[in-house]
Amino acid sequence: MADQIVRPVPQVASRLTRSSPRRSRMSQWPGAVFIAPHMLMLGLFMLVPTVYAVYTSLFTSRLVGGTQFSGLANYGVVMQSAAFWDGVVRVLLFGVIQVPVTIAIAFFFAAIFDAGVVRFSRFFRTVFFVPFAVPGVVASVMWSFLLLPGFGPYSQFAQAIGLGKVDFFSSQLILPTIILIVIWEWTGYNMTILFTSLKSIPREVTEAAVMEGASLWRIILRIKLPMVMPSIVMLTFLNTVGAFQLFTEPSILAAFQPQAISFGFTPSLFVYNTAVGSSEYNLGAAAAVVLALIIGVISVGGFLLRRRNGEFK
Repeated sequence: MADQIVRPVPQVASRLTRSSPRRSRMSQWPGAVFIAPHMLMLGLFMLVPTVYAVYTSLFTSRLVGGTQFSGLANYGVVMQSAAFWDGVVRVLLFGVIQVPVTIAIAFFFAAIFDAGVVRFSRFFRTVFFVPFAVPGVVASVMWSFLLLPGFGPYSQFAQAIGLGKVDFFSSQLILPTIILIVIWEWTGYNMTILFTSLKSIPREVTEAAVMEGASLWRIILRIKLPMVMPSIVMLTFLNTVGAFQLFTEPSILAAFQPQAISFGFTPSLFVYNTAVGSSEYNLGAAAAVVLALIIGVISVGGFLLRRRNGEFK
């Protein structure tokens, strides 16, 4: 009687074992369905254009002879282009200033709102986030009129306090002007990410520090700041990649002061002006591939750094 009860158990177990991989595969279908639209868009608007750009960069179009295979000749021209590398150096300088200032301001306000020392913090968080919702073209045009020499309110304010006529679009001030615009646009986004990270810190940690007699700023700088450092590292690399893609602001400001923004003011402008302005599509494709490789190296470096810090396995 006991044998009759025990014998079917291995058979049932074996059937469950055989059916478990099938059930596991079936359970993955909902996730695949949800990410399918994103993967489709990624393939159509990123992977396919990238492959086509690499293919196009290997040819040269001439008035006489048509399109001919030229190998890596276009890449040699890009690597020797002073305008392209001047743009790279310029966005590096832009990123060195803009990224730390943006994240520092964002963390300051995120910490203030998280500490609860500001009344109507939800309203002010919304106000800070609104500039991120404004399209870059609209923001650039708006700031162009605000900073317009002689007529803009900021220019008139500079004259009123005795600084004279300040041309914010001059060759000396155009880069700080763009930095100001980008900081205004992106501080709210970075603040929202950091505020969310601060809210995820267990309340017990803060309460223990308060019981030990720690001041507010000591809690923020010694406890909360190290705990949100992974988010700060992530935002640093995201903002750095965004700096290398700087295009909208200088292209709009060029309409107000074209002599201050050159052909290759940024690498993205160099790619656009080469491909569209000069109709050298193959050379522009090569420059775009070189820029993509630079951004890829930065992205991989950021991933490896975060992995080294234990964020990924």
